[in-house]
Amino acid sequence: MSKTWLVIKHEYWKHVKKKRFILAILSLPFFILLMVAIGFLSVIFQYNDSPIGFVDRSSILDNPIEYQVEAPIGLMKPIEFIRYTDESEAESALHDNNIQAFYVIDKNFIETREIKVIAIKAPDSSVNGEFYTFLKLNVLKDLPEEISSRLMEGASFEVKSTGEQKSANEDNVFVFILPFLVGFLFIMAVNISAGYLLQSVVEEKENRTMEIMVTSLSPNQLMTAKVIGNLSVGLTQLVVWIIFGIIGIFSIFRLFPDLQSTKIDLSFLLLTIMVFIPAFVMIAAMMAALGATTTETREAQQIAGIFTIPMVLPYWFMQVLMEKPNSPLSIFFSLFPFTAPVSLPMRAAFSTIPAWQVVITVSLLISFAIAALWFAGKAFRLGMLRYGKKLTIKEIFTQRP
Repeated sequence: MSKTWLVIKHEYWKHVKKKRFILAILSLPFFILLMVAIGFLSVIFQYNDSPIGFVDRSSILDNPIEYQVEAPIGLMKPIEFIRYTDESEAESALHDNNIQAFYVIDKNFIETREIKVIAIKAPDSSVNGEFYTFLKLNVLKDLPEEISSRLMEGASFEVKSTGEQKSANEDNVFVFILPFLVGFLFIMAVNISAGYLLQSVVEEKENRTMEIMVTSLSPNQLMTAKVIGNLSVGLTQLVVWIIFGIIGIFSIFRLFPDLQSTKIDLSFLLLTIMVFIPAFVMIAAMMAALGATTTETREAQQIAGIFTIPMVLPYWFMQVLMEKPNSPLSIFFSLFPFTAPVSLPMRAAFSTIPAWQVVITVSLLISFAIAALWFAGKAFRLGMLRYGKKLTIKEIFTQRP
């Protein structure tokens, strides 16, 4: 056991101490930070916090309820509404750059619904919406508070799946984004970590280090140690990315107060972990077996792309998984081990998945992971006897070491 632990530590620190690993860890947070920064700068440069004027000929806004346009970013100044007695006064304020635009409410607004906008440069469409909210707030102010509040808040739409009635509030953006994000992170972590394992196996086979190592460990122990070591590398990446993600989410929540009501389902995270760990072990072991059957690193890396295709496949059928999460195709993708890590979380966001499907998927992934470890161990034993020669899949199943 102590020797197995030494191999695990060696595999882990060998990759973690490399510059490319550190760059790989920091590259995704840096890219996300760059995209967020560009988005913030875009909002800041486009945002005009100058007041909005209005001329009310309809008398709807006599003694108006005070209202300010909330800034898109919490640190920015809100937009105020200023009343003018006539258009000439408002135009004078506009030309003096005291306001960015002004609205003229028609005398017969209730019948005509006409509102005239006068500006040197057309205001943002969101400003028009906010002025209409301001107007609506004052039109409804004489109604009972329960009715006016309900009309102002509008409807809260929920997306419900047929059959199993799982619902998702449309305002909860993470319900829709999180499944795609975790699938993307899984694919990245698998490709990077399994790539390290693949390269390690091929290099040690080329320089015959493997033959020395198996004098102290059995091929199965060696394979298990390598998979655990590289799994730890992948988990380290995921943990660092998750920490950066949590920091980023809290920062966004502070800047965008409207998002603070967003909730993340803990059962979804538990399901994701239950699927990801055996799936990672399965793919990592298959990568290691691939490394044992080839003679060159470049050749192994080219063939390894085969494992990426089924993982990406659910994204090609994303619309089916979202709109028909209980269709035969969606269920198949959730049960098939190579597509399940991405498909199952995606379905879970839009439908309540029956317990039997989750049990079958996790059981299949664990079974395939164990089988992949056995397969890789046997490939190791046979590969050492075939130094410099390729090993076929048929030979792994038919020959005895």
